[in-house]
Amino acid sequence: MMPPVVITLRLLLLWLILLPNLAAADPITSSALGRRALSQPMPGLTATELEQFLQGRSLFAQMWVISPSADQQVDGLGPLYNAISCASCHPGNGHGRAPDRPGQAMRSMLVRLSLPGHDIHGGPRPHPFCGDQLNEQGVPGVAGEGRASVSYQEQVVRLADDTAVTLRRPQLNLSASRCQPATELLTSARIGPALVGQGLLDAIPNAAILQRADPEDRDADGISGRPNPVYDVALQQMTTGRFGYKANVPNLRQQIASAFHGDLGISSSLFPDQNCTAAQTDCQTAATGGDPELSDEQLDQLVFYHQTLALPARRQPEAPNVQLGEQLFYQAGCESCHRAQFKTAANASPAILANRTIQPWSDLLLHDMGPELADNRPDFNASGQEWRTTPLWGIGLADKVSDHPGFLHDGRARNLLEAILWHGGEASKSRTAVTLMSREQRRALLDFLHSL
Repeated sequence: MMPPVVITLRLLLLWLILLPNLAAADPITSSALGRRALSQPMPGLTATELEQFLQGRSLFAQMWVISPSADQQVDGLGPLYNAISCASCHPGNGHGRAPDRPGQAMRSMLVRLSLPGHDIHGGPRPHPFCGDQLNEQGVPGVAGEGRASVSYQEQVVRLADDTAVTLRRPQLNLSASRCQPATELLTSARIGPALVGQGLLDAIPNAAILQRADPEDRDADGISGRPNPVYDVALQQMTTGRFGYKANVPNLRQQIASAFHGDLGISSSLFPDQNCTAAQTDCQTAATGGDPELSDEQLDQLVFYHQTLALPARRQPEAPNVQLGEQLFYQAGCESCHRAQFKTAANASPAILANRTIQPWSDLLLHDMGPELADNRPDFNASGQEWRTTPLWGIGLADKVSDHPGFLHDGRARNLLEAILWHGGEASKSRTAVTLMSREQRRALLDFLHSL
């Protein structure tokens, strides 16, 4: 039994964590602002669930160490890796950012790799030496796979009222790369996405996502969202993707385990092998932190932490400018992809996620966004021009939780207006509608987005 003083301190800690949520009437939302706005637990959690949340949060913030280590619970980093903690790529559980200039390190960004063609499950075909992700770092005795940097070309876009907006077009550069030959190499730079509402997205029935698909554009509205059939590692079968910038991951558990494997080099029951290819002999012989390095109990705690992060409560939804902005959002056709509403499954687990009407502002489908945003790297059925509709809930707090967050898959957009102006393909009409708005209308539209 714990001493009374320990119990008292534990209860005080739980009270301080829940304090920012007390103003929120909904058991899954938080009214917190500031750096920890997206890191709050759902206020409807029981004391036992809150303890599990805290365990998951500790693992999320943990700086993992190289094996062998005195603390076997947190060793196993590498042999190849990009970061030493989850929080490195998801500061404050918000968006990562792209480097601003050549030579600046990728602190919350990674580079996907592949060759033309498919693997045995229809996914990207990995590079024979570097695999499916560039790992810049290696443990002692294991060389990293190269260095990535980003440079930009600026272009000025003038809106209808003569407002000038400077956009930056990224160019990815690899140096000291062991990923040869480079002539066939397909690359895609990705910043860490925000983690808001992932448990609720995981609780949406597949049928609800498929119901909104219109791959042949039968209603002739110019919007032809389609699902991405992907491989479920645990079930060993194909299913609907919903996570990742190209909806290339089927569920939250696989998303977390794959990030540990690819970004930190930490194995789990879903990905039991080290993140080495057969050609990387130095990597193959490196020490490991167990078999697997991330236990199922730890993975369960991490999944629960992500599932039960509180949604941010809307800010000033009744304000006239916010309501005008929402009307303009619909009038511009943005809601055709950024759908306002889903209902979670009645049997979703944990129970706090079940049977809820939610507003992620995404249909979780793939859309052709045109050549301007293309990475030209297919991923399962997603083409090089297709991207999953990014959920918008919590986007208004991006600047609160991290410094200079980026938007879009590669962080090229430094604010929401830049992100809108990069929209092409199926979103071209919506982008044009925004360029034709008056300054006051654009301000109202952005006020609405910042209220989410």
